[in-house]
Amino acid sequence: MPDPIEHVVVLMLENNSFDRMLGLLPGVNGVEPGNPQSNPDFPIASPIAQAVTTEPNMALDPEHDLDDCLRQIHGPCQGFVADFAQNYPKASGADRAEIMGYYTPDFLKVIYALAGQFLTCDQWYSSLPGPTWPNRFFVHSGTSLGHTTMPGGIFDPAVHVYDQPTVYQRLSEAGVSWSIYYGDFPQSILMTQQWVYPTHYHPMTEFFADAAGPEGSFPQYSFIEPMYFGALQNDQHPPSHILRGEVLIASVYNALRANEALWEKTLLVIVYDEHGGFYDHVEPPAAIPPDDNVKEFSFAQYGVRVPAILISPWVEAGVAHEVFDHTSLLKYATDKWGLGPLGDRVAGANSFGSYLGAGLAAARTDTSASIAAPDVPPDPPTSALNANQASLVGFSRHLETHIQSMATAAGTTDDAIFKAAGQRLLSSMGGIGQHAQAAVERLDEFLRLKQAGPASNPVA
Repeated sequence: MPDPIEHVVVLMLENNSFDRMLGLLPGVNGVEPGNPQSNPDFPIASPIAQAVTTEPNMALDPEHDLDDCLRQIHGPCQGFVADFAQNYPKASGADRAEIMGYYTPDFLKVIYALAGQFLTCDQWYSSLPGPTWPNRFFVHSGTSLGHTTMPGGIFDPAVHVYDQPTVYQRLSEAGVSWSIYYGDFPQSILMTQQWVYPTHYHPMTEFFADAAGPEGSFPQYSFIEPMYFGALQNDQHPPSHILRGEVLIASVYNALRANEALWEKTLLVIVYDEHGGFYDHVEPPAAIPPDDNVKEFSFAQYGVRVPAILISPWVEAGVAHEVFDHTSLLKYATDKWGLGPLGDRVAGANSFGSYLGAGLAAARTDTSASIAAPDVPPDPPTSALNANQASLVGFSRHLETHIQSMATAAGTTDDAIFKAAGQRLLSSMGGIGQHAQAAVERLDEFLRLKQAGPASNPVA
């Protein structure tokens, strides 16, 4: 059957493993409550077993840089608790147990409802054993140019230049419409090729408006970035409330499902960038390196398994056991629209295209018309930025130079430029929330100037 999908929507959330989020789904290679897996504690190697958790706000953020991930999956998969304990030597026994925790369908009602009605992929791996940024670069471009690290904080100047071709560049070359919808600060803007396309970036309010509009006007490919900052942070990154991510998932599904003409031609992919240091019992298999960039890692092994669900009236309910990673999205898009190359990992990735329309003579009509979202209070103020937040703030400071050069080119006086930059700097001195607000203000000004100015080449 020809591919019935005309619109692909990708929602990528943060930092949760497959066992933690979907380990109790029937039919998956997941958690066995009667025979739970365990990890040795540290420094005393007494075992800590998998167990049900109801903790919505884990206060400590488990480490998940390359060296941490390699320790975690060693054994295999016997180093999760020990790595956490060594990074947080004063952590309580309850905190260490949380590394092995998993949620039940009664707690994560939204994602379990969708996983049960559609196609869950139980062998979808993060693209490398490492943190947020490099894994998100893989979903956008098929490579992280040899890097596995992120800047170490808000004043860290170590922002690498990511100037690789992206799937959005390839979509534009093929005449395929696309948009990136974002909650507050789209991480994808780090890739300098994206600076050519400022008008393709839209706040989430526009996603809901576009989803309610004519089917033919909705982008053929769209990517949703959650809110990474603030009391309404919904990316599910600790310590934010995990149920707020459930609200986001439900709202995206409900918006697409409510527009029947759009829904009947759409694939929604729910996926997570990486595991965030939380336990999964499946050892990541070997992977194809994306290119010759091996600055910090060989990229010959996938990262830890993450939740992934293919949601469409054109997929049957069930479980796909085929190996996928984030570049499987790019492989599907490349095959579907005849896009140009995006490296060896994408070329060799498994596509999930064969599952779309398979065994179905028509679009399914038996799926939920809407999914109820939980009621979640705002998060309390935090005392520190998580690694992704701190790195985004640091990158926003890097944007100030480009903001000033664009403002000068637009005819803004030097006094006005320095005054605006100074106000953003001063506003960032008032605490964690102010750092985040200043970062968002810099991003908004950067996009405003880019959208107002002439088309330009990427700038390093």
